[in-house]
Amino acid sequence: MSDVVMPQMGESIVEGTITKWMKQIGDEVERDEPLFEISTDKVDSEVPAPVAGVLQEIFVQEGETVEINTLVARIGDGSDGSEDEAPAAPSRVDSVAPAPKTQAAPAVVNGKSDGDKRIRSSPLVRRLAKEHGIDLSQVTGTGQGGRVSKKDIEVYLKARESAAEAPAPVSEEALGTFRPAPAARFGSYTVEPLSTMRRKIAEHMSLTMRLAPHVATVHQIDCSVIVKARDEAKHKFLEQNGTKLTFMPFFLRASAAALKEYSAINVSLDGDQVIRHKDINIGMAVALTAGLIVPVIPAVDEKSILGLQKIVNDLANRARNKQLKPDEVTQGTISITNYGSYGSLFATPAINQPQSAILGLGAIHKAPVVVGDAIGIRSICYATLSFDHRVIDGAVADQFMTHLKGVIENWTEPIL
Repeated sequence: MSDVVMPQMGESIVEGTITKWMKQIGDEVERDEPLFEISTDKVDSEVPAPVAGVLQEIFVQEGETVEINTLVARIGDGSDGSEDEAPAAPSRVDSVAPAPKTQAAPAVVNGKSDGDKRIRSSPLVRRLAKEHGIDLSQVTGTGQGGRVSKKDIEVYLKARESAAEAPAPVSEEALGTFRPAPAARFGSYTVEPLSTMRRKIAEHMSLTMRLAPHVATVHQIDCSVIVKARDEAKHKFLEQNGTKLTFMPFFLRASAAALKEYSAINVSLDGDQVIRHKDINIGMAVALTAGLIVPVIPAVDEKSILGLQKIVNDLANRARNKQLKPDEVTQGTISITNYGSYGSLFATPAINQPQSAILGLGAIHKAPVVVGDAIGIRSICYATLSFDHRVIDGAVADQFMTHLKGVIENWTEPIL
């Protein structure tokens, strides 16, 4: 029998929510095969089975949130063994010494209390308890001598489901994000709860809009040079490296160059103290079916176009397959969001706290522009910098954007 516990998905992670069991009780599992999905305040991720065998017990149901190292399941060889009861409750598997015993009620383990008093129940009831992760000591037995019946299990399950469906109380702090809106319930409609990821996004976006006075500056960038450079190199780039060449590495490199010149953009505000980051770690927004996530590319200024393209593809693929690690979505100093990939020309993105700026890229499109004293057709992009006006002034923001614009419009760095 092998215990499966809630993993610690990063140093700052203290709990996780099981969003989906990919195997059910009785299913065979292979070592490293995805067993369940979890959602934390950083990422959604799949958790692989630690060993091969048969999933014999599930103690934490979908939608439940538990601390790290909490026992969530057991994998065995498929035999019944001697364990015919579910454990008393999801317990933590820690290396710390147990707490001193008190004069509390006797704990129940495998249907027996410390006084060796067995909970009276039938094999059917014990099997149902195992299947639903029920602690029989918490079920009121209505049979003779306190015997727990199938009906008692059904009543307990119905009560547990009703409790799970009841809306969670909203704290005063969260009211700014999740205020009741009964006037929205009219006509024909359906109701569904926010997913864990959607809830975290809502909290994060509401926080950033409450905290930071958002100001945006928009610059028109002539991308004709990089469009031509990419067109000339993309086929050979794919042949040599097995990956497509996109425009994101160009803007990552240009952003890094601009940040080196205007480091006042590369800051965070911690209380009344300004944190000036020496590292250039750029977050890259990735759209998922369930929401949005921003993995971080560290030390962008030290990487080539090829290196950046490989990292961009890797992070985007793993983000969509729920394989990111929590550490890969932290410690960004500025972010880039490419809404242009969906056809948008112009937007004012929200700052990704605790950063102080985010660069938004519109679609690169053909447009007539004045070139000297003539009108020409050029490849144009509208780039927006949203910034926190508490720590960044408009003059510095525009200087940063002008430098970035210059790098893109006068691109000279080799691609291959």
